[in-house]
Amino acid sequence: MPAGSILVADDDAAIRTVLNQALSRAGYEVRSTSNAATLWRWVSQGEGDLVITDVVMPDENAFDLLPRIKKLRPQLPVIIMSAQNTFMTAVRASERGAYEYLPKPFDLKELIGIVGRALSEPKERTRPAPKAEDFDSIPLVGRSPAMQEIYRVLARLMQTDLTVMITGESGTGKELVARAIHREGTRATRPMLSVNCAAIPAEMLESELFGHEKGAFTGAAKERIGKFELADGGTLFLDEITEMPIALQAKLLRALQEGVIEKLGGNKQISLDIRVIAATNRNPLQAVKDGKLREDLYYRLNVFQLNVAPLGERRADIGLLAHYFLAKSKVQISDEALQKLQAYAWPGNVRELENVLERAAILANKQIILPKHLPLDIQSGDIQNDALGANIGAPSGASFSIPSMTAKIEKQMICAALETTQGNKAKAAKLLEISERSLWNKLDLYQLK
Repeated sequence: MPAGSILVADDDAAIRTVLNQALSRAGYEVRSTSNAATLWRWVSQGEGDLVITDVVMPDENAFDLLPRIKKLRPQLPVIIMSAQNTFMTAVRASERGAYEYLPKPFDLKELIGIVGRALSEPKERTRPAPKAEDFDSIPLVGRSPAMQEIYRVLARLMQTDLTVMITGESGTGKELVARAIHREGTRATRPMLSVNCAAIPAEMLESELFGHEKGAFTGAAKERIGKFELADGGTLFLDEITEMPIALQAKLLRALQEGVIEKLGGNKQISLDIRVIAATNRNPLQAVKDGKLREDLYYRLNVFQLNVAPLGERRADIGLLAHYFLAKSKVQISDEALQKLQAYAWPGNVRELENVLERAAILANKQIILPKHLPLDIQSGDIQNDALGANIGAPSGASFSIPSMTAKIEKQMICAALETTQGNKAKAAKLLEISERSLWNKLDLYQLK
């Protein structure tokens, strides 16, 4: 007996075929169509236990169809697929009541897992939709698999009050992710305040967070309201939490557990309703082992952990980020200069990229940014498509960049695999021992059409 009935809608025949085969092998009964009209007819007739649909179809956009489906059959899970892999797409899917948003190309095992969860969960389960009145105000840019995963997680987090721990190297954009959680959440109308625990002297940090009474210490000429009290009802972002003194971490733990604080030098308890988002560029578990972070505080903050990958691991985002930053100054960038950016390792992550482009825009004098306008270590990159098997030896010129040579070899291997499989990307991905999704992203990164 089938495990459930699934309705699939996508105007791409190849995707319909793949989904039909994969879902049938998993024990589901599948019906597929290329248009929204047929899907709506099936749903309105009461067919299907779950829907999988692409956003863009020839007769109707799934974002327009989804509210009608949810109104007619509110308990019917709908999984939205899209090649438009942006934060806006993920939030719109959640806003309109989708069970899950799945960016293309997707992993079939992941899809089967999502389908299983959707069909096994209690039917009374509902997920409140986030309000998304101004998507463009969220400065999160990228379409790499790592960024797609962040979009999906953020769409889920926005209507919860879970405490979140954001990890990632310095300069990856952890505070931007925190602001996205706040801005599209239930506390959006209330303030969000940030405290960098590494930038404030230890003896002043307690007063900064909790405030102090007049005369609490030498120089306390008047009462001060701390960030906790100022953020009441909203969100407090604690950046570099592992740099907070251990003694102060105990007071922070009490504030989180009991929802009350006491000002420095005071004895009055102040009740607060606040969401805390913490961030660190360290491995938090290692920080616990090293005595930099209290174990009990770690478990209190780490209700939900979100990792922001370094820019070097999401090179497909570099071009999008470059155009985003340059849009402010209305300066363009040449393809050659963009290739140099994509070959660089970016140890300083997105922050370094922004600084490099700001400098390059000045040197280009509001004209087109060329490789000569970039720093020397970026100029030296070389990802030309030499023949596979050529003698690599020492890099030519002044280039000894490992990332640029790695990119060069990777591009050569992809070209060779595609030539061997006569352009069959699924077979090429197997030869390369990577997922098909990864291959598509690398094809986009290296502009291999």
